[in-house]
Amino acid sequence: MTEAVASTSDAELPPVAAGTDHKKHRRAGGRERRDPKAKINGPAYIQRNIPTYDVMGEENLQKIEVTAERILAEVGLDIRDDDECLDLFRKAGAKVNGMRVTFEPGHVREILKTAPREFTQHARNPQRSVQIGGKNVVFSPAYGSPFVMDLDRGRRYGTLEDFQNFIKLAYACPWLHHSGGTVCEPTDVPVNKRHLDMVYSHMRYSDKAYMGSITSEERAEDSIEMSRILFGREFVDQNCVILGNVNVNSPLLWDGTMTKSARAYARANQAAVIVPFILGGAMGPVTNAGAIAQAHAETMVGCAITQLERPGAPVIYGNFLSSMSLRSGSPTFGTPEPAIGSMVIGQLARRLNLPLRCAGSFTTSKLPDGQAMQESVMSMLSAIHCGANFILHSAGFLDGLLSMSYEKFMMDADFCGALHSYLGGVVVDDNTLAMDAFKEVTPGGHYLGSAHTMANYTTAFFDSTISDNTPFESWVEAGKTDSATRANIRWKTALADYEAPVMDVAVDEALKDFVARKKAATTDQWY
Repeated sequence: MTEAVASTSDAELPPVAAGTDHKKHRRAGGRERRDPKAKINGPAYIQRNIPTYDVMGEENLQKIEVTAERILAEVGLDIRDDDECLDLFRKAGAKVNGMRVTFEPGHVREILKTAPREFTQHARNPQRSVQIGGKNVVFSPAYGSPFVMDLDRGRRYGTLEDFQNFIKLAYACPWLHHSGGTVCEPTDVPVNKRHLDMVYSHMRYSDKAYMGSITSEERAEDSIEMSRILFGREFVDQNCVILGNVNVNSPLLWDGTMTKSARAYARANQAAVIVPFILGGAMGPVTNAGAIAQAHAETMVGCAITQLERPGAPVIYGNFLSSMSLRSGSPTFGTPEPAIGSMVIGQLARRLNLPLRCAGSFTTSKLPDGQAMQESVMSMLSAIHCGANFILHSAGFLDGLLSMSYEKFMMDADFCGALHSYLGGVVVDDNTLAMDAFKEVTPGGHYLGSAHTMANYTTAFFDSTISDNTPFESWVEAGKTDSATRANIRWKTALADYEAPVMDVAVDEALKDFVARKKAATTDQWY
C-alpha cells in the first residue's frame, strides 16, 4: 500500500500536479484480463483529452445570462439569518432591503473575477492530490443518503460502519479520485457529533482528498480545524485541503446555515462547492431555460459570498438540475432534460472561468438494475461532455439519492474506469497508427498473435471487473449471475482485502483527542 504522509512537515512539500502519466495509465484496467488478482493503478485524477460539447449558440447563451441578471436585479434573492453576509453585500454595493438583496447587471460577475479558475486540493498522500478546474476531471462518490442497501440485507438506515465501508471501497477503487463527504448518514451517531466521526474516518481510512461538514458554521469550523491538525495550520492557510458542499435553498433563498458555512470555508482559504438543487416544476420553472437561468443566478451569488469573505479563495460553481413527475409530483433523476441542461451549465461556468461541479450517476431506480444504469449513464455522460471538473455522485447513487447501494457503487465505479479511457480520446502516434502491424499481417490474416497486438494487449482496452464477456454456455456453467450479483461479490472482496493507509501516530492521537474533547463538551442531539 502507498504510505501516507500525514505530519505537519507536509507543509514543506511542494504541490503535486497530475501525479500519473495519463497516456501510460489510462487503460490500466486491461491487466485484469491476465490476472484477476492484479492490483490496478489509476491516476490521481483525469486530464481530459477530448473537447467539451457546446450545445447552445452565443445568442441563446446571452439570453440566459441576461435573464439571470434580470432575476438578480428585478426579483433579487433572500439571505436569511446572516447579517454579516448581508453587510458584505451592502458594502460591496448591492441593494439590501431587509433580507432581500438585488444587484445591478454585471455586479456579481465583477465580484467573481477574484476566484481562481483552477486549484489543487491536497491529499494527505501528496501523490493523490487532485487538480480541480481546467481540463481536469475528478470522480467522487455519491453524497447525502440516509439509507444504505445491498442484496443481502436490503434497505436500512446507514451506520458509521457503512460510512467507513464506503470510504474503504472508494480508497481501494483506482477509478475514484476522491474520498467524498457524507457518503451516507451514520444515523447511529448523534446529529451534532457525527461530523467529527465522518471527517476523522475520511482522514484515517483513506489518504485521498475529502470533504467536510456544512450543516452548521461550528461543524464547518471543526472540519477545518481537524484538517489543520492533519496538514499543519500554516499549510492549510495557504493551500486547499478540504471541500464543503453548500446548497442553495431554491428558489432564490440563501439560508444562514449555508452562507455561514460557505464563509467559514472561504475564510480559511478552503473551497466551497456552491450548488442549487432545482426540481423543475417545484423549486424552479418547469421549463429548462428558466431553471438554468435561476440556477445560474443562485450559484453566482453563492460564489460571490466566498469572494467577499476572502478574495481569491477557491470556489466551485456547482449545479444539480433535476426533474419531477408532473403526474405524481415525485422527483425524477437521470432524465434527458436535466442532462441536456447540464451541457448548457457547463458553457455558462466556462464563461465565468470557474471550476465546475455538475451531474453524476443519478437514478430513481430502487435496485441496481437496467433502469439504474440507463439513467445513471444518461446523467454521467452529460457531466463528462459539459466539462465538469469535480463530479460528485459518481458512484453509489440509488433510490433518488435516498439510498447508497453497495452494488451500485461497484457498478458505477467500474463505469468510471471506462470513462478514464473515454476521456483519454484517441491517441495518434507511430505505435497507435500500427503500420508495423499492417506490414506483418497480410490481407486476410489475423492480428491476434501479431507483435503489435502482443506489445499493446494489456493496455489496449478497458477491462471491466463487473461485466461478463464470456460465451453464453460459459456464463450458464458459471451460475448465470447478473451484474448486481457480480458487484455484490466484488464489494465484499474489496472490503476483505482492504488495508488502511499508514498514518503518523502522533497526528492520529491528536485527531482522536480533538474528537473526544468536542464530543464531551456537548450533550447528544438526535435532531
